[in-house]
Amino acid sequence: MTDRVWTDAEYDTMEWHDAAIHGLRFIEGLHGLGEFVLDIDYITECNKVGDRFNVFYLPATLTFHKVSNLRMTLDYACTSAGFTPFSIDGIERRAEKRPGYTAYIWKIPINWPCGVISFEATGFEQQSRGEPRLSDTASLKPDDR
Repeated sequence: MTDRVWTDAEYDTMEWHDAAIHGLRFIEGLHGLGEFVLDIDYITECNKVGDRFNVFYLPATLTFHKVSNLRMTLDYACTSAGFTPFSIDGIERRAEKRPGYTAYIWKIPINWPCGVISFEATGFEQQSRGEPRLSDTASLKPDDR
């Protein structure tokens, strides 16, 4: 799976539930638009073994293109959460007709701790960084990334 690239054309086949977010990056672009980059652990496989799950995580870079109207709420105090990577419930996309074009609205509900990220973007690209790794925690440890 090394060097695998996914694009928004594959959105309907992808699943980000419980993906951990380790970092955010904002890259300024032209005309007030930019790139919004997420450093994620993308789940490639999840198998139930007895009363546990074996989860394989793939370190990946998820980049949204021509981003505008970014809103973020992230509240570690809502659940007295320890400071760890946050995990998302998934990534939602909807099209909205505007005068002369169609806008794509993206929403990323955060399932741990509390929050949501929303923005407009033309699409995304997700680039793998290595091979999937088995982890016994809710995300990869820094040395495994």
